[in-house]
Order: sequence, then C-alpha cells, then structure tokens
Amino acid sequence: MRFRKEGDHIKNPAVANPLLEEFEGTVQGHRDGHGFVQRDDGEADVYLPPNEMRAVLHKDRVKARIVRTDRRGRPEGRVVEIVERPAQPIIGRLLNEGGVWLVAPEDKRYGQDVLIPKGATGTAKTGQVVVVQLTEPPALFGQPVGRVAEVLGEIDDPGMEIEIAVRKYGVPHVFSEACLAEAKALPDKVRPTDRRHRIDLRDIPLCTIDGEDARDFDDAVYCEPMKMGRGKTAKTGWRLLVAIADVSAYVKTGSPIDIDAYDRATSVYFPRRVIPMLPEKLSNGLCSLNPDVDRLCMVCDMVITAEGEIEAYQFYPAVMHSHARFTYTEVAAILANTRGPEAARRKERVQDLLNLADVYRALLAQRSKRGAVDFETTETQIVCDESGRIEKIVPRTRNEAHRLIEEAMLAANVCSADFIAQSKHPGLFRVHEGPTPEKKEILRNYLRAMGVGMSITDEPHPSEFQAIAEATKGRPDSQQIHTMLLRSMQQAIYTPINSGHFGLAYDAYTHFTSPIRRYPDLLVHRVIKAILDGARYQLPVLPTPGEAHAKLAKRLASRVKAPTQAPAKLPAAQTKETQAWQAAGLHCSANERRADEASRDVEAWLKCKYMREHLGEEFGGVVTAATTFGIFVTLDAMYVEGLVHITELGGEYFKFDEARQELRGERTGIRYSIGTRVRVQVSRVDLDGRKIDFRLVREGEDLTARAMRDKGVSAQGVPVKASEKRQSRQRAASNSSRHEGNLPASPIQALKSAVKKAAGKIKKKRRPPRP
Repeated sequence: MRFRKEGDHIKNPAVANPLLEEFEGTVQGHRDGHGFVQRDDGEADVYLPPNEMRAVLHKDRVKARIVRTDRRGRPEGRVVEIVERPAQPIIGRLLNEGGVWLVAPEDKRYGQDVLIPKGATGTAKTGQVVVVQLTEPPALFGQPVGRVAEVLGEIDDPGMEIEIAVRKYGVPHVFSEACLAEAKALPDKVRPTDRRHRIDLRDIPLCTIDGEDARDFDDAVYCEPMKMGRGKTAKTGWRLLVAIADVSAYVKTGSPIDIDAYDRATSVYFPRRVIPMLPEKLSNGLCSLNPDVDRLCMVCDMVITAEGEIEAYQFYPAVMHSHARFTYTEVAAILANTRGPEAARRKERVQDLLNLADVYRALLAQRSKRGAVDFETTETQIVCDESGRIEKIVPRTRNEAHRLIEEAMLAANVCSADFIAQSKHPGLFRVHEGPTPEKKEILRNYLRAMGVGMSITDEPHPSEFQAIAEATKGRPDSQQIHTMLLRSMQQAIYTPINSGHFGLAYDAYTHFTSPIRRYPDLLVHRVIKAILDGARYQLPVLPTPGEAHAKLAKRLASRVKAPTQAPAKLPAAQTKETQAWQAAGLHCSANERRADEASRDVEAWLKCKYMREHLGEEFGGVVTAATTFGIFVTLDAMYVEGLVHITELGGEYFKFDEARQELRGERTGIRYSIGTRVRVQVSRVDLDGRKIDFRLVREGEDLTARAMRDKGVSAQGVPVKASEKRQSRQRAASNSSRHEGNLPASPIQALKSAVKKAAGKIKKKRRPPRP
C-alpha cells in the first residue's frame, strides 16, 4: 500500500496549514465512486472525492484530515493513513473481460473491481457468485488483487440473496466445531437432577402463544384472578406468570456455545430462513417451551391490580410443563367467540385465556394513563414459493392476541429492569431516549407549518406525542403527521447507563423475554440469577478486558449513539467493569443493526426481482417520504417502495420544503408530501443497487401518448417544436443539477448524448463565418 506523506499536503496551497487536525473514522463508499469518512468523534461526515477513494475500500478505518470545502459546502478530506483494514471478504460475480479475470463487487460501495490472477479462480466459472479474499490492497494507481476463496453458485440459485447478505454484512452463519460438540453433549430432555433447587410449576397450566410459523418458543404465560388484602379493604387483581426459557442453565459463561452466541448477539430472520443465535438442539429443543414436555425456565411472578399497576413481583428458577401451544389467530378467535369451534376444541383453557385478556386490558389502560407512545404501523410479510420467488407481499395483521402477549412481556421486562436497578448490580438496560434538539426543532417547525395547533415542550414527555397523534387522527394528512412523530425519535440501544425508555414511558426497561434469540436477554438472566444467589455476575472474557474493550467501544460508538445523560463519575475500581458492560452493550446494539440491515437487504433484493416482472405496469401508491431529489412511493397492492426522481415530476422546478417535508412546484404550486396519493409506472429496476424507480403517471395520460411524447411527438401526432423540447431538457437539467441523488444516465443515453455533442461541434466548425 502506498500512503501519502506529510509533505504531500504542503504542496497544495489550499491546505498549507500545519494546524489542520487529523481525525480517525470509517470509510463509507458510494456506488457513484466517491465516499465519506464517518468520524469517530461524532462530527459531520467528511467527503472523499473519487481520486481519494482509489487507495481505500469501503469500511476501511482511516486517519484523515480536512483539506478544503467543496463547491457544495461539504468538508472535503484527504486520507493520511489506513489504520485498519477489516478482513471481511468481498462478494461479487466472476467475469472475464478480454482474457482478464475480475470480480465485480455485489456491494457497489466498494467502487472498483478486483483483479483475479490466472490460477486464483479455483473452480469458479464465469458469471458465478464468488467470495474473494484480497491478496493486494488497492493503490492510487492500481486495482485491488484477490483470489476466489469460495464459490456460492449461480445468481438465480434459490436462497442466493441470503448467502450474499450473510457474507456482505459479516453475519456469522457457521457454528464452531467446539460449539457443536458441546451442544451435542447436552441431554435431550430435562433430567431429575436438573429440577433441584427449582420451583415445580408443572401443574400450572402455562401455555405458549406464537405465530403459525414459529419454531422456537421463548415464553409461556398464565393468569388467574386474586384478591389483595382482607375483608372490606380487599382489592381484586391478577396473578400473572411469565415463564421464560432458562437458556443460562445450559449456556455457561465463556463456554464454546457462549462464545458463538456472543459473536452473533442475535438471531437473524430472513424470508424462509433463520440464522439462529444458538445451535438447533437448544433453540428448537432443550430451550424451546414445546407442549407436553418438561422445560427449565426463569419465572417473573407478578401481582397486578385492577388498574394495571404492578403491585409486587418476584423472580425464581422453575421447571414447567407447557399445557398448550396456541397461535395468535386461534387465541383471537376464542376471545372473539367463546362458543365457537376454536373454543370448543380448547374448552379446558378458555377461562385461562379470558383471565389473560382481562389483565391485558388493565395493563393497556395503565399504558394509556402512563402516556406511552402507541402508533399503529403497517408491517409486511414476504410469502415465497419453494424456489424462493415472491408469491405475494401481505400486511402483518396485529390482533388482540398479539397485544395481549406484548403487554405481558412488557410487564416482565419492566420488573427485570427494576430488579437490577434496585439491586445496584451492573447490567444491560434497553434505553430509548427522547428526540435530539435538532429533531425537536424540525418537528416543531413541521407541526407549525401543517397548522397543527399543538407542539412539544423543551423536555417532552411521550404523552405529548400520543396526544398529538390522537388529536390528528381524523385529518386527511394524519398518516404524514404520525410518520413525522415517529421519525423524530431516536433508536433504542443496549447500555449499562439507565436513561429510561422514552417511547414506552418507563423509568427503567430491559430485555428479559427472548434469551433464545437475543444475547442481552441471556445476560439479564445471568444477572438476575446472581442477585438471587447473593453473588455478582462477571461478564465473560469476550473480548479481553482493558484495551480491547476500549478499542471495541470506540469503534462501535461511531455506529451507535450513546445516551446523552452521562452518569456521575464512577469510582476507579468500577471503571473497568463498567467499560466492559458498555462494550457488551455497544456490541449487541451494533449486531442488532447488522441483523436488521442484512434482513432489509434480502427483502430489497427479493422485491427488486419481483418488480422486474412488472416493468412498465402502473400502480396506485402513496408518498412515504419527500427529499431534495424526489419522492419515495409505496405501492398499495404490493407494499413495495420506489423512487420517483425529481426529473420525472414534470417540466418545472421543484423546491424541497424542509418544514413541511414536501416538494412544491414553483410554477404550478403542486405539492408532493407524505400521504399524497399518486399513480406511478415501474420504469427501472436495479437488482445490484437494490433500487426501484417509478415515473409519475398523470390523469388521462395513456401509455401510447406517453411513448409518443418520449419520441418527441405530441399526442395528436404533431412533432414537438425543437424549442419546446430544448426548454423541457433545460428544465430537467436544472432540476438535476440543483438536487443531489439524481440517477445516472443509462449507457444508451450517455452514448446518444456524446454523439449529439460531437455532431454539434462538427456542424459548428463547418458553418461559414458571419459577415
């Protein structure tokens, strides 16, 4: 690798300043050849022009400095040194161009092809998807060189999109041999010795309620009415039991299974496939609360008042025997009709379900009183056939059974957080902070611009957001307003610093209910057990405490925002322990984002492939976002989102109104904002870039007229005047040049443009001079 020397900077008069400060960050490439450095210190990203990107790769950690401000006002940087290059492989298609083997990266953010020497292609054939290991990094005047390390197969093979995603995002998908050997040695069922020192709940009719396609069952529930107090002062309430699979009984701290689980941090869910956090023997066997078998569990045993308040709770290890496996659809049907066929088949459990419904309604009332945010959003589910092709995309419907289980899990999670906080034991909280000052200001301006007679205070409470949502429900632009309310909030993270959960309006909240698929939940179980035993839980040596933790925290802090409410200065003795918990929280938060990104990438790939079959077709849709470069539209029937570029909105200049989050035409005043209904045509699908482009269809415009217009002929068959075509092109070019994010011209368009330009120059030269 050839690096620039310090002297190289002084040669440029624009940067001859010895006081220019260097900073570290992570390179984020862009498919158009340029990139950015995402700074570790949280300052604004620094732009890297294409010539700077030639010697670096996407995800490289670099030391850089700002050398100038470009014409758009962005700070422009220069790479001084490459601090670290991740060992992550590059995935792409093997091509042979003129006898030269190369791999075109599937992730276009890498910006350049990888050369493959003869003999380094292995068994791969032209066009196949391969994994490349770099042998020579890129340089200022040379492409990166690599060798084929793995052949994934043909691009159209079933499940190829998942194989690409797990490698593209570095998702661990192969368990270590030590992990599998340890899992194999575990017993097949609960043994008598395993039941020692546990509460026996096998006679309690705990049951599981999950989706139809669920394979592992984390949680079981049971509820019965009870009286609190005696005599006339006695109050009615419920005893609610939430039993969670006791993964910590089998996965010991620092064991091979634990090492792999920590590395994954979460299960990753794709259409038709799950990459589990734990080996299948645990996730679908020993730790899954399957019906009619004994299972070890951790129980949160709660007393809940008629008003939905948690009066008391206790935790204890237990052994249980699931008495039924319900689905959400089945439970909703029974609650809707206790005399129906579903209820008849489960008559011995109907009263238990009615008790659960009663406590759910009380908890829901308390949620409303607490002022928690409760917006209804539409989630979708991709239904694929056996070959992996999308058959349809349908909305996930949330019924009363979903909400019932959700409230029970929330109650158990709150008790877990309170138990850890009251015990003053370090652990991981699930923290969700309120809006940042910048987002608060944007939201206030938006509400003012939209004529909403309500706003938020400087220190807003979740109830303020809920009140605005309730007050605007009847408005035609309610969807737009609710979307903006949601977007103003921050992402939740795992951290030992408890700053509360803004959205749920809890002073303390954590994750206790899914240890099969989330590592933070497993840590919470271990902490609770340690507190019950009067001990102190020590984190596993993953990674080694000390400098490794500090390095990991620094690296991940650039990807995950830490809580703004920092605690008081900790004693020196606790610093290393706290640092270890912070690193664990950042690691789990970052891997949660990684899993989400990989899942979204696969869904986007499937949707693009699906929409290729609908090129040229027209659909109705609704605007889901407005930006400086166009509008994003989600189709009604398919729940697929695509971009209508600003140049496709019409022959006039459109200005982006940040306060209203809308695009407005200067000449016609037409507006495109969130919630605006439009009709679009599928015009382009970029499978590699995971992008779908739409073009706007206006009322009364048929396909024939549009095609004639594109060829320069009016709907009446009269050629369009050259001046009109020129004006239209100028307007489009004006829009394109004024806004970022415009789509690149196709190769054919670029060729036509170059030919016309050259012809114009020749014609100009031949023209006789004016007298």
